Amino acid sequence: MSGPDAFYTDAQRALQRRAGREALADTVYAAIVAHELGPEHVGFIESRDFFFLSTVDGTGMPTVSYKGGAPGVVRVDGPHRLSFPHFDGNGMFRSMGNADETGKMGLLFIDFETPNRIRVQGTGRVTDDAATLARWPGAKLAVELEVQDVFLNCARYIHKHQRVEASPYVPNAKGEQPHPAWKWIDDIQPALSDEERARTTAEGGVIDQDGYIDRLMRGVS
Repeated sequence: MSGPDAFYTDAQRALQRRAGREALADTVYAAIVAHELGPEHVGFIESRDFFFLSTVDGTGMPTVSYKGGAPGVVRVDGPHRLSFPHFDGNGMFRSMGNADETGKMGLLFIDFETPNRIRVQGTGRVTDDAATLARWPGAKLAVELEVQDVFLNCARYIHKHQRVEASPYVPNAKGEQPHPAWKWIDDIQPALSDEERARTTAEGGVIDQDGYIDRLMRGVS
């Protein structure tokens, strides 16, 4: 089932009627909402080196996070399929855990220079398949997303600015990346792997929480 009545919830419809905007909402739906990825979506998505990812846990509580990588970090695998990697993080696995539990996901792609943006909604599946992970050197997991809705959004409230530089923490072609400063914090050491603790020692040694905050304030992450 598709169409505006399937796309909008009862609560959304109630607010549209209260504001006298139900006809506008139906018109906008017809103009911008699709249920598969077309050429106007694919090129934009595959040119991005970051996106915002929202997921929902089993209690219905959402979370949202920034995901970055090299340009093309999100791959378009067909008109109804996207895939993207999960790189080394802080060990909380909130987004990946939610994806594994409910699969409900929303992705927001933004170009701050144009500006432009695209939203994608669908159901994701987490995988650790070696052949899939090999598409992104350094990936620990990956998500395969079945696309339900995709729509271009008005960009009038996007703050326009020029790009400064790419993150140095994106894994390179060999899957290597710098050791993040938070892995130098003394209280974190017992929870790290032997390899991570050894790297901390080799690259500068342990710091306390104040030292970490000082690094952040100086723009060293």
